Amino acid sequence: MSIWDRLGEFITRVSSSASSGVADVVEAVRTVFSGDADLRRRVAFSVAMIALSAKMAKADGIVTQDEVRAFQEIFEVPPKETRNVARLFDLAQRDVAGFETYAERMAQLCGSGHSNCVMLEDILDGLFHIAKADGLVHEREGIFLHRIAEIFRIDEAHYESILARHVNLGAGDPYVVLGIERGKPFEEVRKRYRKLVSDNHPDRLIARGLPQEFIKIATTRVAAINAAYEMIERGLRHV
Repeated sequence: MSIWDRLGEFITRVSSSASSGVADVVEAVRTVFSGDADLRRRVAFSVAMIALSAKMAKADGIVTQDEVRAFQEIFEVPPKETRNVARLFDLAQRDVAGFETYAERMAQLCGSGHSNCVMLEDILDGLFHIAKADGLVHEREGIFLHRIAEIFRIDEAHYESILARHVNLGAGDPYVVLGIERGKPFEEVRKRYRKLVSDNHPDRLIARGLPQEFIKIATTRVAAINAAYEMIERGLRHV
């Protein structure tokens, strides 16, 4: 049974409850999947991505077709499950709880409790992928994403490296993407690059709870890391 089948069952159950606010959703993930920690992580990640995407769309005020396509690129939802995903998306949009409440509860559900939790970074990366789909990250989206990072306890330097994967920050961009100081010896740059590629291998992401169906996040992240390294390598070669 795929993650979407299990998620569909879960959404049907939550949607039929009396209030179905963020507290109900979080508690339902904990109780329904209490006997399977791996499945609970994967469902929690999926719920967090859908709910926070809905809150971002509400904060921005509009949902463009480009953003819908980006959402579908990440999620690759089977046709028979699109209605269930839409139900959870609408439920989160209608919920009177603000996005900060959702982010806090999702961080408790998905996070490790430590700063720069990699699973929460995965969620933030997915949100960036959707936000930039229409060609730029709008001001309201930028404010939303930065606040999500703060709630997720992603420190400012780490946030800047995530931002640089999605938004051109100028000449220092490739170094920021790799999270390394400009002027470091090339061997250190290469060592950092290899670590990032290893840490973001799809198998590593799946092992920490990223569902197989969401592997688009891993491939886009590694593509940005590769592009940054190649840019630095070319620049140093011509020095």
